[in-house]
Amino acid sequence: MVLLNSLFEPSLGLIVWTTVAFILIWVLLGKFAWKPIVSALSNREQKIADALSEADKARQEMASLKADHQRLINEAKEERAKIIKEAKEIKDNIIAQAKEDAKQEAGKIRDAAQADIENQRMAAVIEVKNSVGKTAIQLAEQVLGRELSNRKEQEKFVEAQVKNIKLS
Repeated sequence: MVLLNSLFEPSLGLIVWTTVAFILIWVLLGKFAWKPIVSALSNREQKIADALSEADKARQEMASLKADHQRLINEAKEERAKIIKEAKEIKDNIIAQAKEDAKQEAGKIRDAAQADIENQRMAAVIEVKNSVGKTAIQLAEQVLGRELSNRKEQEKFVEAQVKNIKLS
């Protein structure tokens, strides 16, 4: 028990040696441990600050990239709409031109057909006139070739000749 009592009663020697040991540990820790610990904490704090700064930069860069991406998408949509509009206009122009060309070609064909019909009609009329003229000349030759004394015989002859013309 004496040993236990001596542990709880401070003596001057115990206090001095405890203080010396404490100061020595304090100096050694301050010289060798505190600086590396403080330096490590400072480095860690700086790294965390740098990481936060880099994260902010990355977030800002991502926002910028997202805005650029959205702008590019919008430009692409506008370009696509412009190209589609131009293609539609070209298509409409081609269709209108094709219709106009078809109308002109149909008009040319119609005019050529009408001219051909008119030429054939004129040829037929000329042919009929020539035929009628030849027939009239033949009839006149026959009438003149025959001497007819009375008018009734002449009329009968002309009617018979006209019937022959219709049959042939």
